[in-house]
Amino acid sequence: MAPPLHHDDIFELVREPIDPRPLIQHVRAPEDGAIVTFDGFVRNQSHNRATLYLDYEAYESMALAKMREIGAQLHEKYGIHRVAIVHRLGRLEIGETSVFIAVSAPHRAAAFDACRFAIDTLKRTVPIWKKEYFEDGAVWADGELPPAPVATRGAKPAS
Repeated sequence: MAPPLHHDDIFELVREPIDPRPLIQHVRAPEDGAIVTFDGFVRNQSHNRATLYLDYEAYESMALAKMREIGAQLHEKYGIHRVAIVHRLGRLEIGETSVFIAVSAPHRAAAFDACRFAIDTLKRTVPIWKKEYFEDGAVWADGELPPAPVATRGAKPAS
């Protein structure tokens, strides 16, 4: 059985930069007392290696279905008012937002707890994959660990 739909919620996969402002405004309502957001963005290193950029791919129909399931769970478990979950696909440069979540609720505790649950569950269950690009190659994240950096002459080994 499909989860109940909350027509004011937003679940999207996009290929353009994510603008958080309209998402925050969308979840905001007079009956709410809090909005909690999560802005996940591309960092410049991973496993002590300089990251050049990331590339995200998804099983899109399944990813959107799983995102909607997360939204239904947030309403059921935390009594939130609205949620917006947007994940970017394709190539992302350092500093660009890859995932943005906004949760509104009458009380801050529910908004905080729901937002944390949303990102943790998304990372664990939604079929979106991240490939990290480095100067000496690329790896799929959370799969095999990237190879150790090539030692340079006179460099001290990492401890």
